[in-house]
Amino acid sequence: MKTIVQNQRKERDELLSRPYLTRRSSMDMDMLLHSPLIKLITGPRRVGKSTQALLMLRDKNFAYLNFDSQPLLDSWDANLVMRMLDDVYPGYEYLLLDEVQNLDAWDLWVSELYRKGKNLVITGSNAKMLSSEMATVLTGKYLQIEMLPFSLEEFFDWNKLDLQELKPEQQAEGKVLKDDYMRNGGYPEVVASRQLVRSYLDTLFDSIVWKDVAKRHNVRNITDLNNLAIYLVSNFCNPLSANELSQELGFSSVNTTKKFMDYLHEPYLFYYLSRYNNKLKLMKKAPRKVYVVDNGFVAAKAFAVSENLGRLLENQVFIELIRRGYNTDKTMFYYRSRNDKEVDFVLRQGAHIEQLVQVCYDMSSPKTEKREVDSIVECAGELKCNNLTIVTDNEERTIEKDGYMITVVPVSKF
Repeated sequence: MKTIVQNQRKERDELLSRPYLTRRSSMDMDMLLHSPLIKLITGPRRVGKSTQALLMLRDKNFAYLNFDSQPLLDSWDANLVMRMLDDVYPGYEYLLLDEVQNLDAWDLWVSELYRKGKNLVITGSNAKMLSSEMATVLTGKYLQIEMLPFSLEEFFDWNKLDLQELKPEQQAEGKVLKDDYMRNGGYPEVVASRQLVRSYLDTLFDSIVWKDVAKRHNVRNITDLNNLAIYLVSNFCNPLSANELSQELGFSSVNTTKKFMDYLHEPYLFYYLSRYNNKLKLMKKAPRKVYVVDNGFVAAKAFAVSENLGRLLENQVFIELIRRGYNTDKTMFYYRSRNDKEVDFVLRQGAHIEQLVQVCYDMSSPKTEKREVDSIVECAGELKCNNLTIVTDNEERTIEKDGYMITVVPVSKF
């Protein structure tokens, strides 16, 4: 065990020696570290959770355990591990537990460490950590930091440009980068080597489906699970119901389809957006729109005859709203009016609808403009909301219609 812990220390020190992009965050990391609560960093695989944890702790005396290690899991002995940590990291102040959900009954062990006064930073790639394990054993004991792939601003940071203050000579490069981000996403591993996007994300997608879903849930029918994942990524931004999916894919049971959909959300691969309705029962019955955590997965895995720039931009805006803290349970929905006009995003705070957001890649055609404006205005009337925004690729103006002022904004400013 001591050898395993010592090898992981070498791994930690090697990771700390690398150069990293400091991610944008509204949180004060030093203030977080001073809190006795558990710091839980969650998000999809390979988005930089471990890096964020290492950057938080870089100048501190901290111990490190990486649970993406079979030797550690195979020879696990909690008491022995704690003794070895004291040997290898004398006097450590913080303990970083990386991908801790791989350890059986990890939540009970973490709870015990918390009671003993250990200052813990833990990372995990599974939303279920929050919904069940964290919520039962660790209620009120943790602060959550959610990580996602690079935002558009962070992608520009990486390329040493300021998205909000592009100089005239940088405009052309900025346009290329913005277009590249929309098509290929922001996974940290491939922002520096775009030629690897498809092969890297193809492998990562399969790894999430097999390792984080099939293996974790002992799924026997992996072919059906994989077919569903490919169908969802190919139909991103479309409304889908479990009934339609089970018929379309020839699954034996709607319940299995629902179960598989939930499994695919757990590792933050897909999100499902409900249709807004004041009546909860009707909201549950309506089809949900499906979104994927990064546009690069569409490029890598979707069966598509042609790329749909409108849907790629909509998916990008959805993930940006998730990044800002909106969630698909309480604060973000889509909406269809009584005349079947649709608005992409209804953003809510408590009982109050604060904003309607429509996404349209190119609104230069009068016919397209009329369709988008009519839709958002009709929905605004039914939902009693005056704060209306249409996000486009690069247009910026204001439109007045039926007493409503609609802000048209390019995605770079949104």
